[in-house]
Amino acid sequence: MIRWKKITMLMMVLLIVSVASFAVYSYATNNINLGLDLAGGVYVLLEADDVEGDDTDDAIDRALTIIRSRVDELGVSEPVVQREGQDRIRVELAGEDIDRDRAMEVIGRTARLEFYGPEIYYDLDLDEDETIENLDELGYSPLVTGDHLEDAGVGYGPQGQPYVSIDFTSEGARLFQQATEQNVGEPIVIVLDGEVVSAPNVRNVIRKGEAMIDGMASVEEANDVALMLRSGALPVSLIELETRTIGPSLGEDLREQSLTAGIIGFSLVLVFMIIMYRLPGLMSNIALIVYITLVFGFLVHLGATFTLPGIAGLILSVGMAVDANIIIFERIKEEINNGKTLRVSVESGFKRGIKTILDSNVTTLIAAAVLFYFGTGPIQGFAVTLSTGIIASMITAVLFTRLVLKLLVATGLVKNVKYFGVQRS
Repeated sequence: MIRWKKITMLMMVLLIVSVASFAVYSYATNNINLGLDLAGGVYVLLEADDVEGDDTDDAIDRALTIIRSRVDELGVSEPVVQREGQDRIRVELAGEDIDRDRAMEVIGRTARLEFYGPEIYYDLDLDEDETIENLDELGYSPLVTGDHLEDAGVGYGPQGQPYVSIDFTSEGARLFQQATEQNVGEPIVIVLDGEVVSAPNVRNVIRKGEAMIDGMASVEEANDVALMLRSGALPVSLIELETRTIGPSLGEDLREQSLTAGIIGFSLVLVFMIIMYRLPGLMSNIALIVYITLVFGFLVHLGATFTLPGIAGLILSVGMAVDANIIIFERIKEEINNGKTLRVSVESGFKRGIKTILDSNVTTLIAAAVLFYFGTGPIQGFAVTLSTGIIASMITAVLFTRLVLKLLVATGLVKNVKYFGVQRS
């Protein structure tokens, strides 16, 4: 007997799931973050120079914080700034319009600002843009440093030339006032990373705690210098070990190839499930679409960045989801072959299959946790995607597929076991 109430419930469930899946898909596609390998951009690997012992951890941690601050001010979306090993820092800036040279200048430059008295100007016969090193070993001490900086910005002179404006802290203002009082009519040498950027003469005592660095070649250079000064000097010099630029065309090619591979693989899975399991396979395919949408939307909501390893983890988790359904459907077929009714076979098949599915997925989750704990970057992305996919596959297999199959059997529309992939002699 056909039960119209059950048919209505089944149609309502499928309709609600379809609308919800479409809404999640629309949200995800509009908010997805692509990683360096898919969107193109700049990859930089830096290594700390001349840092040993217990100071290494603290120096690298502070350098990470400063680099993150600088990258955030560059306006790059979803940057990756991570520590690798004991003394290395990996930076990934995804985006088609990333300027590699500018990024390296902002990320790797130490930005150590110092103000010196006129003695070094006369003793060393300095010129602008001249590089000087080891001033402390020569007995020269700075009057004020970047540690006394409160803010830095960009200003414009009477002719429109850009300069970097500096505001000192209260302590810095006091020291700078003292320095200008003692050197009226004399030059104060401004040194940035060992390079003399200017040596203006002091005309009056400066009491407001403000200074300026002129000689900027462009507004962009002034902005970058101000950015670096605001974020603070790096506690350690960083050596550029590796820099790679991934062009937008390469990233687009990889996206297209990944999408094509995913569509082909997913389509083959859908066809296989229908051929082998007929109606349960069709319900499973609907559950797989729900599963993909669920995982995709959840990862996008978390702000995850999609990379090739992450997509590989997602595709692998699709296989795990199909595997869960196959285990359950084979159990159902066994129950049918043992002479049980469709309703009892479905209920028993799910009960018998759950334990095997749990055991299998728990061991995979343990492996994913190990990968996440010990891995870095792409490996962690793979682990997160795989774990999310496994949990979602258990939800869709145990809850959604079970619900629609029980409703389908309860409608009374399906009575022949051949629609469950069973051939009785």
